Amino acid sequence: MTQGKRYLLTGASSGIGAALARELASKGYDLALAARREDSLHLLAAELQARFGRKAIVLPLDVTDYATCQDAIGLAANALGGLDGLIANAGIALTSKVGGGHFERARLTLETNLIGAIACLDAAAALFRQQGHGHLVAIASVAGKRGLPYAAAYSASKAGLISYMQATRAELQGKGIDTTLLLPGFIDTPLNSDMPKRPFVIDVQRGATLIARHIDKRHSSAYVPGWPWAVLGRLLPLLPTSMIAKF
Repeated sequence: MTQGKRYLLTGASSGIGAALARELASKGYDLALAARREDSLHLLAAELQARFGRKAIVLPLDVTDYATCQDAIGLAANALGGLDGLIANAGIALTSKVGGGHFERARLTLETNLIGAIACLDAAAALFRQQGHGHLVAIASVAGKRGLPYAAAYSASKAGLISYMQATRAELQGKGIDTTLLLPGFIDTPLNSDMPKRPFVIDVQRGATLIARHIDKRHSSAYVPGWPWAVLGRLLPLLPTSMIAKF
């Protein structure tokens, strides 16, 4: 069966999401653009239609309103004439120190990055099981490979997403549903622009180009960029805590 290119992309209004939408549209994808900032989505949708001649529809969505994630899958499928893939990209990075009195920041990070992603992935998986094909994509992070100082909740959210996607891939083996787990390193976006250290950072356009390539080829998993993170990602769990503490 020919792989379709009708995808729902969460977190599409800025950063990696907006850049990824442009890359996918240039590759012939029709997109349902989902995020909280509806005005930004409408501007992006108009741009994609004008530049690439692709269908782009707007779906206002807060992934922490979990019931609406289910609705968004149905709305996207109806508007695009079917749905072939979901890209769970929406995320936040509210850094704080453990015991610093900022539990609400940790809670919101986990609710957005992990539970919100799962809500969307699970809803899409239900549709894909029914139709017998589909593609589940999750944007995790190398931070999910080892907890980083001042990013405990963020690291935990991405570690949970990695485990969820690994389990999902095993469960859906042989059912016609592909899964792609992507682990970006530092990509220059407002999400991390105020961090004092961003080793091996790449610009958002380069990051989106690489991510789109992995999605288009339906790779099961990949670091972004591959060098040096494919090596560092495997080393991170092995490094002594004293070294991680200096990060």
